[in-house]
Amino acid sequence: MPSTKQVAWAQLRVGIMAIGALVLLFVLVFLLTGDKSLFVKKAVLYTYLDDSAALTVGSAVRLNGIVIGRVTDVALSGEKTPNRIIRLQMEIERQYLTSIPTDSLAAIAAENVLGTKFINIKSGHKPETIPADGTVPSLDTREFDEVVQSGYALLTSAQGMLKRLDNIIGLVESGKGSIGRLLVDDELYQRANSILAETQKLTTALGSNKGTVGKLIYDDQLYGDIRASLGRLDAILADVQEGKGTAGKLLRDPALYDETRKSVAEAHTLLANLNAGQGTAGKLLHSDQLHQQISATIMKLDGTIDRMNAGQGTVGQLLVNPQLYENLNGATKEMNGLMKDFRANPKKFLQIQLKLF
Repeated sequence: MPSTKQVAWAQLRVGIMAIGALVLLFVLVFLLTGDKSLFVKKAVLYTYLDDSAALTVGSAVRLNGIVIGRVTDVALSGEKTPNRIIRLQMEIERQYLTSIPTDSLAAIAAENVLGTKFINIKSGHKPETIPADGTVPSLDTREFDEVVQSGYALLTSAQGMLKRLDNIIGLVESGKGSIGRLLVDDELYQRANSILAETQKLTTALGSNKGTVGKLIYDDQLYGDIRASLGRLDAILADVQEGKGTAGKLLRDPALYDETRKSVAEAHTLLANLNAGQGTAGKLLHSDQLHQQISATIMKLDGTIDRMNAGQGTVGQLLVNPQLYENLNGATKEMNGLMKDFRANPKKFLQIQLKLF
């Protein structure tokens, strides 16, 4: 049977192990809750907002993006002043108080549109710093709400686009539309396969020096003919540059240039004379008297035509008098008959008499 001393020693060891387990459990709880600085001095700061934006206790507090503490309380402040409706209590490491000037600003931020929210303190520039239990000025949370709302609108639009894309993919998978037929239509596949086969045959024919195109690629004689033609063309261009032939003279002969220039000058002089009213053509362009004479002649001609249309004069009677037309037509017929009789029996009309003195 164990002695009293042994039992007491066993109980002491059990108690020490229990205390060690409790300490270990306490450390694990603090590590799991994100607070790794167990023996660092803390300081409390406050900030006021118009809306908490679903910020919860335990959310991180960051200074220019660096975690310096956490939110310990989110409650109504009881005030009605704008941007002071919600009071946030923040517990930070005391060593960071000297890095938070009095003109620093606190605002709710998020890692992304739907990410975890946190308090981000943007450091100011004044030499004075906020003391413990002090208040950090805050930005208007309405700006953050607008960002979130715009993110929701973007997500809604993206969701609509995804739905339409899903419908399009469904149509393609079911073989509807041009793209769907390209994917599932076996007849189209067979046609494409036959086209590829014909293309391969054509490529083989080209590579085997057959057909017109194949000869264009591989025939040395055709290459020689093309080279000879280029040589002749080069010779023609050389002759032209040297001033030979008609084209060469057109390019190189200064006499032709002088004649052309002279012709241009004469044409210029002729146009100047026309504009000055000299010569017949110039008078036709500028003489009012000639214009009046032409107008009078045209008026007289118009009057003559009017009288002819009215049946005045011989020509007018010929145009409008049917009796005169009939008489002329009858005389023409009689003359035609007389000519026929004359050709048929000329002796009837021609008699030769011989008289002796």
